[in-house]
Amino acid sequence: MAAPQLTEGTVTVEGQSLFYRRAEPAQRAPKLSVLLLHGIRFSSDTWLQLRTLATLAENGYQAVAIDLPGLGRSKDAVAPAPMGQLAPGAFLKAVLEALCLRPAVVISPSLSGMYSLPFFFQHNHLLKAYVPVAPICTEKFTAEQYAQIKTPTLIIYGDQDTELGQASLNNLRHLPEHRVLVLQDAGHACYLDKPNEWHHELLGFLQQLDGSLFLPRVSLGAAGDNVALSGVAGGGGTRRTERLSLPSRHGIAGRSQQCERQP
Repeated sequence: MAAPQLTEGTVTVEGQSLFYRRAEPAQRAPKLSVLLLHGIRFSSDTWLQLRTLATLAENGYQAVAIDLPGLGRSKDAVAPAPMGQLAPGAFLKAVLEALCLRPAVVISPSLSGMYSLPFFFQHNHLLKAYVPVAPICTEKFTAEQYAQIKTPTLIIYGDQDTELGQASLNNLRHLPEHRVLVLQDAGHACYLDKPNEWHHELLGFLQQLDGSLFLPRVSLGAAGDNVALSGVAGGGGTRRTERLSLPSRHGIAGRSQQCERQP
């Protein structure tokens, strides 16, 4: 299998430069586009080192991770709202337009909820799906507002994240089209604690969106690892993961951002 293409660059959003990393499948058009945001202690490098970018591209998806304003390699950019307050929904809309990612699946951990949630409510028609990972700011919207959104949503948190994980779930579960994934023995940054389960379940969710039937290409942990998964109706259970192979890491090339296609 040909290696995915990994590139990096900057885009101008509302007059400011934001850094991004992009991974694309080799030799075929991507099935879906995925935008990965990050928490306050992280950056797009988190998704590079965790191999989430490569794993998504190896499974046929275009994956783009940005450094949010004031963080990572976008540290010189000024955030459109104070830390922890809701940013204008138009900001993330401008990011997606600059990166040519509409419609897209948005993955939003922790701090990035201040960006993703306003966009989610104001421009959900531009979203293919939403993957909140214990995001902040969920309490700033009412149950009635959540109930009006029909976007497919995979709510993820670690069972050891007893504060923000549970608090965000209590609000997000009012979304009518949602599933809940609880990663066992994982904390707030649950994707770091359980990367194999994270990738396996994320790919399964994406494949439901695009109709894929093949098994995800992802290397999993030791036999017997379990993932707790509950559905919209409140059912629950565990699922045993499978052992699959993941190709080795690939290099990165730089390039300027151009809108060559609209996946």
